[in-house]
This record gives sequence, C-alpha cells and structure tokens, in this order.
Amino acid sequence: MSNVYTGTLSKMTSSLNSEDGSVCYHLPIGEHSINLTELIGQNITLIHTGNIYCSNCSKKTKKSYSQGHCYVCMKKLARCDMCMMKPETCHFDQGTCREPEWAEDVCMSDHYVYLSNTSSIKVGITRHTQIPTRWIDQGATQALPIFRVSNRKLSGLIEIELAKQIADKTNWRALLKGNAADIDLKQRAAELIPTINEQLTALKKTFGDDSIEQLDNDVINIDYDVTEFPTKIISHNFDKQPEVMGTLLGIKGQYLIFDTGVINIRKFGSYEVTVSTE
Repeated sequence: MSNVYTGTLSKMTSSLNSEDGSVCYHLPIGEHSINLTELIGQNITLIHTGNIYCSNCSKKTKKSYSQGHCYVCMKKLARCDMCMMKPETCHFDQGTCREPEWAEDVCMSDHYVYLSNTSSIKVGITRHTQIPTRWIDQGATQALPIFRVSNRKLSGLIEIELAKQIADKTNWRALLKGNAADIDLKQRAAELIPTINEQLTALKKTFGDDSIEQLDNDVINIDYDVTEFPTKIISHNFDKQPEVMGTLLGIKGQYLIFDTGVINIRKFGSYEVTVSTE
C-alpha cells in the first residue's frame, strides 16, 4: 500500500536513543511528519511541484534564500544575517541587530563549543537547545562539548582559535562514503585546550570570568541506520531534476541516501514536494 503526501519540506527532525546511540528520523512535509527510519529499504519518490513558499511569510518565491526564505525576509530577518554563519561578526552590541528581541533569546543565550567526528575531527558551536540535534544534522558519529559560554559571539571567537589547528567544516562527500574511524576526542581536547589558554584569558577579561566554563563531559556516540554507503557520490537536485526516486539505503546528517544518489533535504527547505512511499 502506497502513501502520498504533499507539502513544503523542512529539514528532517531527529531523536537520539541514549541507550544505543541510534537515530530516528522524521521528514516534515507540510502538516505531515513521515517516519523515514521505518522506510529504509523501501522505494520512495519525491517530486518537486515547481513551487517554493517562504518559510517565514509563506509567500511564493521563485528562489529560496538562506534555506527557505524569500528575498524580502532574507534581508530583514536576523536569522538570515551573515553573523549566523560567522558568529564572531555579531554586531548586537553596536545596536545594529535586525531583530534585537530575537537575538536576546537566541544569540545571547548559552552556547557550546564542541569537538566532533564527522569525516574527521572538527570544531563547532551550537546553542544549548540544539544538543544533540546539531551533531546529528552534521552527521557526526562522535561529539564532545568542551566549553559552555554565555553567548553566540563568544563561542565563535573560541571556535576561530581552535580552527587554526583543526577543521571547522565537514567534508560532506567523505561523510557519505562511510563512517570515519573513532577518535579519542577527550585526548584531543586535552591537547588542544592548553594551546589557546592565552586567548581564553583575554576573552574572559572582555566578557567576564564566568562567561566561559570548561567542561568534562563524556563523549556522545551516534549511530546512523545506513545499509549501504555509496562508493560514488551522485547528488540529486530539485532545481535541475524535479523527480528523485529510488530505494532508501539510509540517512545520515540531513542526507537521504538512495541507490540512485543522495539528496540534502536541508538545502531544499520550503520547496513544495509530493512524497510517495510504499
């Protein structure tokens, strides 16, 4: 029996089983939420209708900006500002934030600096409410929070210092070809943190002694349900080909892995799609 759903796509939601580290994925499509984990091994078809609707104002737009917004909303919303990609450029203290009340809730809240193992070791940051979602969205198989800090800008400044020694981006092609070998993240943290002690001291003088807390947490292990990783990466793109179909081999990060190729669901947020499942 087949099921058909039509609506605008949002990035997949996920939940982590704390006992075995397994991830359960759901695909939000309009008012529906499809349990994709249950569909691994089955045939799925996604067809883009040609319509895109802004995730903020719901107006139809010819092009999606900043993962699902129309041009007008992209220009006015703080969540679409460059400082969200580069937190160290936060200009809240200059009084020029597009949405200061939104920033008070989001950017001026606790953030974590973490190490993770995606295609290799990397450093990243996330808001306190996005653990472990952020790690799953990036396809990390291991994650370790190493600092809790008082705001987003401060997390970005620490990330910059650590990124001088390790990567701050994921090699998505390597990510989709298999899981990287386990890394002793606690040992790497013990090696890396002393190298930035001088910078941490300077940041505490600027932001306050209690603005940075070094953590001693356990490593979080994450297991993705993938029956077969591709040896050659073929990317599906709704802008070039509106129909994506194949047998779902697994899910990792925000990627659906089919026997016909992979698709990054987050890239096509706000695209109206019809999904057919067996």
